[in-house]
Amino acid sequence: MLALALLLAGGAATGCGGRATTHHKPGTSHEQASGNVGTLLTTGDSAGHKLREVPSQGAPEVQLALRPDSEDGWNLQLSVKNFRFTPDSTGGAALPGGGHAHLELDGRKIARLYGPWFHLSAAQVPDGAHTLTVRLYADDHTVWAVSGKPVEGTAQLTAPAPDASGGHSHGEVPPQPPTPGQSHAQADRTVTIDVRDGKVSPAPARTELRRGERVALRVTSDRADTLHVHGYDKELALPAGQEATLILTADRTGLFEVETHESSLVLTQLLVR
Repeated sequence: MLALALLLAGGAATGCGGRATTHHKPGTSHEQASGNVGTLLTTGDSAGHKLREVPSQGAPEVQLALRPDSEDGWNLQLSVKNFRFTPDSTGGAALPGGGHAHLELDGRKIARLYGPWFHLSAAQVPDGAHTLTVRLYADDHTVWAVSGKPVEGTAQLTAPAPDASGGHSHGEVPPQPPTPGQSHAQADRTVTIDVRDGKVSPAPARTELRRGERVALRVTSDRADTLHVHGYDKELALPAGQEATLILTADRTGLFEVETHESSLVLTQLLVR
């Protein structure tokens, strides 16, 4: 009887379908470091993620290259070795050579990457010379490290100054967010969220949708940030103090988190049936 009870308890913890697609509960921060790969160090990155030291032989490696996009900004390519992107297991235990990457502009995180390609909009880069950095993380958000240093790659980028018309010299026009009225008309459901002083209002909860429905996420943040929908890999720039709207077609079933990159806040969870 005791063995049966333990078995049932384990099944309840993992669920019939295995590990959930979400990586932390609404209103909480990232999960604590887990897994027994490498050695956790006391040092960490600027956001407090601990370094996970591994031997140099067979350790993950990354290089960053970029090229101007013909219409707007730049296309970034991550060339990795001994590493694979594992978006479906983000938030789980650290596994050898797996995880995701963070993209930083002059030391400020601007995106989390789940694949080797990323488009960087010109609107995200002030004019002048900058340093782009990509850093590799395990699924539990610890930083892969060798000899006490994070596994990362860098590249230099120089953004041209705006021309007289207000745009950049290569002619791109910064994207404009749709108006609230247009967003509401195009969506089956509208979720309005306000982020202020590190708090989410209304409190994070689940938004239930039927597959195929369109949901408008209308978010106002008191600081510049980036919204990210896990599982759908959709992102939206959040200008400080301005409402921004992302319209998403829920064409995949499951539980998907909507969070901010910079403040790592969960805004809502989309439950698509």
